[in-house]
Amino acid sequence: MNKLLTLGILFLFTFNLCLAQSNQSNSKNNNEISKPALVIGILVDQMRYDYLTRYYHRYGEGGFKRLMNDGFEFKNNHFNYIPTYTGPGHASVYSGTYPAIHGVIANDWYDKEIKESVYCAQDDDVNPVGTSNKAGKMSPHRMKTTSITDQLRLHTQQKSKVIGLSLKDRGAILPAGHSGTAYWFLGKEEGNWITSSFYMEQLPGWVQQFNDSNIAETYLNDTWNTLYPIETYTESGPDLSPYEDKFKGVENSVFPYSLKTLAPENGNFDIIKETVFGNNITTDFAIAAIEGENLGKNNTTDFLAISYSSPDYIGHTFGVNSVEVQDNYLRLDKEIERLLVYLDSQLGKGNYTIFLSADHGAVHTPGYLQSQNIPAGFFDSSALQAKLREYSVATFSVDVVEKIQSNQVFLNKEVLQSKNLNAETVQQILADFLLTYPQIDKSYTRKQLEGNSYTRDTGYLVQNGFNQKRSGDVVYVLDPAVISTWYERGGTTHGSGFTYDTHVPLIFYGNGIKKGHTYHKSEITDIAPTLSALLGIARPNGATGRILTELFE
Repeated sequence: MNKLLTLGILFLFTFNLCLAQSNQSNSKNNNEISKPALVIGILVDQMRYDYLTRYYHRYGEGGFKRLMNDGFEFKNNHFNYIPTYTGPGHASVYSGTYPAIHGVIANDWYDKEIKESVYCAQDDDVNPVGTSNKAGKMSPHRMKTTSITDQLRLHTQQKSKVIGLSLKDRGAILPAGHSGTAYWFLGKEEGNWITSSFYMEQLPGWVQQFNDSNIAETYLNDTWNTLYPIETYTESGPDLSPYEDKFKGVENSVFPYSLKTLAPENGNFDIIKETVFGNNITTDFAIAAIEGENLGKNNTTDFLAISYSSPDYIGHTFGVNSVEVQDNYLRLDKEIERLLVYLDSQLGKGNYTIFLSADHGAVHTPGYLQSQNIPAGFFDSSALQAKLREYSVATFSVDVVEKIQSNQVFLNKEVLQSKNLNAETVQQILADFLLTYPQIDKSYTRKQLEGNSYTRDTGYLVQNGFNQKRSGDVVYVLDPAVISTWYERGGTTHGSGFTYDTHVPLIFYGNGIKKGHTYHKSEITDIAPTLSALLGIARPNGATGRILTELFE
């Protein structure tokens, strides 16, 4: 009896031990399965949040609606700094922090050391690859922090493949980080995808094959007409509008647009970027990258960073209320659907994770707003510079202004020293003068931004965009809906800290993401930390955002 009891106890012990080991193994396998084979980051250049809601009933079921309804949507997602431009936007999304830390303070800024303007992706120490044009002399060396894509590469001992691609160089380079690979589109006379020697010495075979296929030539021979009958575009203003700019060589900005006719006066292949066909060729190249690099079919998670640039070109030219912008988004919806269908067929539903957001929004054209009795206007920065220099000479008997760029005043340190002028005193006097200037709403000195800790409102946004080494000595903020006089002829722009520029979509979809939505505020810098948590890797080294725990299953 005791022997049977002993055998029974031994059997139960062995059974429970095997069961525990099996559960542990299953748990391990489940953890491995929970990591997506491929992460796809989609940034739409110049996408206001309300483009999702304004055109919602016109979208199909397989594009934006699929992401919104089957994924997790953050409906109150904002940028948390000024200025809201493309370079800082892409750097902030992928680094998980703002310009004060990652250092990309604008698309272009004044370099106080070399005393000239520099471009955020410019790198004169590298060589073009795939072209001889200087458009290939680019790299991420001006971004001071790591990106989520860098951290993925570090975590997997460089086994994970990371590709960044965009019509714009900065839209591809900054998301790919310092250790990924980036490709961007060179229009002009070439119509090819290129890179730089920062990444490689020659284009891979699949890229060369794509360029040789003459896909760009096909689009150049196409005509942009509305996807649906133009009279159904009731969510927009009239096609012929006084608030729109136009392509060179046409009398009015009205449909249809023959690219072949427009190309000679609009940069030849560059015209593709400024129409909906730029979205098409971006999706084409993204699919070619997945196939060419075998993305999502390796032993580690891969990452594809896609930036759709054409919406920004179209928005700048035609403005928020245009039929052209609406048609762009109805067609982009089809491109998102095409990409999702391809991913389903190649990787299978549930084996990839997507996030979709934007690098900034845009303001309604001031002329249109004024026609609706809404305060708005245009600002002449050249006139301000002349006035400020005149005031400086009258006040200090010398011109202390070295440069004004991106709403920042840079003081001439040599002049201050030679005239024994106190820098902080000069900053405050100029800041006070700026506040007397029409259309300037606020001004901040370097002393204020370095010595205070703003936690809300405009000061918070300005401070997050202020880099001690790279930014100027006085920063000014324009009134709402006031933009450069460049746009008096039509179209619009962005760059402010007002909600029309800061409020952008944020949707997560796919592996590890539950369905749902929230109106709780999120910030653009939360994306990278959230992806770090999803992938079980370290955050980017400068990350300041939080993990969006609401979206996890």
